[in-house]
Amino acid sequence: MRRWLPQPRTSLVLLAVWLALNNTVHPAHLLLGSLLAGIIPLWTSRFAVSATYPKQLLTVVVLSVIVLVDILKSNLDVARLILGREAEIQPDFLWIPLEVTDTYAKTALAGIITMTPGTLSVDFSEDGKYLLVHALHVTDKAQLIKDIKARYELPLKEIFE
Repeated sequence: MRRWLPQPRTSLVLLAVWLALNNTVHPAHLLLGSLLAGIIPLWTSRFAVSATYPKQLLTVVVLSVIVLVDILKSNLDVARLILGREAEIQPDFLWIPLEVTDTYAKTALAGIITMTPGTLSVDFSEDGKYLLVHALHVTDKAQLIKDIKARYELPLKEIFE
C-alpha cells in the first residue's frame, strides 16, 4: 500500500483542498482530485528527507516566546527607524559563524532571523559554517552576532543536536 500511496494524509489533504477550491463534490472533480492526490505524493516522495524531531520541548517553547517577543520589539524598532531620519539608519551585512551542524537547526535559524523585522538571512557559506545576514541597523556588529548566537543558535543547538 505504501508503494502506491506513500503519504496517505497528504493525499487526503490534497483531495480536500481540491474539492474546497472547486466548491463542488461533482464526480468529475472527485476523480480528478483523487488522481492528483495520488500522483503528487508519488512524485514528491523522492524529495523527502528523514524527519528530525526536537529533543527538548521546553526549550522549543522558551525559544518560541523569545522569538515572538523579539518580533514584536523589532517591529517597533523598525517603525522608529523608518519614521525617523534616513541618515540615522546604518544597514550592514554580517557573517555569523555557526556552531550548529544540523540542517534543520540551520534552516530554523535562517527562518527566525528572516522573520524578525530588520534582519534577513541572505546565504550560507559554501562549507555551511557561516550565515550571511543583512541587518537594517547595525551599531555594533560583534554584539549583534553575540545576541543572535545566544538568543537563537544556542537554543537551536540544544533542541536539534
